[in-house]
Amino acid sequence: MTVPEFQQQKKKKKLVVVTAYDALFTRIVEQAGIEAILVGDSLGVVVQGKRDTLSVTMEEMVYHTRLVVQGRQRALVIADMPFMSYQISVERAMQNAGRLIQAGAAAVKVEGGGDVVNRVRALTAAGIPVMGHLGMTPQSVNQFGGYTVQGREAAQAETFLTDAKALEQAGAFSLVLEAVPTALAQSITQAVSIPTIGIGAGPHCDGQVLVLYDLLGLFDEFVPKFVKPYAHLKADALQALRRFKEEVERRKFPTDVESYH
Repeated sequence: MTVPEFQQQKKKKKLVVVTAYDALFTRIVEQAGIEAILVGDSLGVVVQGKRDTLSVTMEEMVYHTRLVVQGRQRALVIADMPFMSYQISVERAMQNAGRLIQAGAAAVKVEGGGDVVNRVRALTAAGIPVMGHLGMTPQSVNQFGGYTVQGREAAQAETFLTDAKALEQAGAFSLVLEAVPTALAQSITQAVSIPTIGIGAGPHCDGQVLVLYDLLGLFDEFVPKFVKPYAHLKADALQALRRFKEEVERRKFPTDVESYH
């Protein structure tokens, strides 16, 4: 999957994107037939155990991007640009996006609307594909006062629609729409010629993305309304670990089968 191939799927078939943070899960994701992987700064919450994504560093994003690329065979890899890696200046955005591309990503993702249009324009002019991100942008969690639905007010909805068009004109090849009303996501999807990828944005987007640990039921400390667990791997892991502990304590493991002679 390449960036042009991804972009051309709008209105042809639903695009499926999941996050991944290491080589093992990347291989599993690809074996499931999923063709696009986001190395999300969500790793700060689901991998590192932090309250939000704000302290995730460029070094950490480069490291996890390399791990995903190491396990990737054919999927399109998109890497999040973490907080303060692109907000300071266009030059800083160029340098940091370049690091993620050199780590093996095919594209980067930035959060924001009109305030990042000049970054998107500069990056795409330099040959770096950019995915935009509108709505509930986690890097603005303090400004929003928490993880809350955005775009319910008419003025904010109109701003998001304007921002979506501006990001497209600046060269963004796709847009993530997070935690916005279904009707707004549908309006944006119809207004732009690039694919929209929804997460908590209803069924009318051109594709959907979920955090891998959420959809596998591994992370249950905070489960947003838009998350549907397709497995319950935390429960399976707990059961396996308890069985291991019990068998060791009762001298049932290892047996002769698991021993060398």
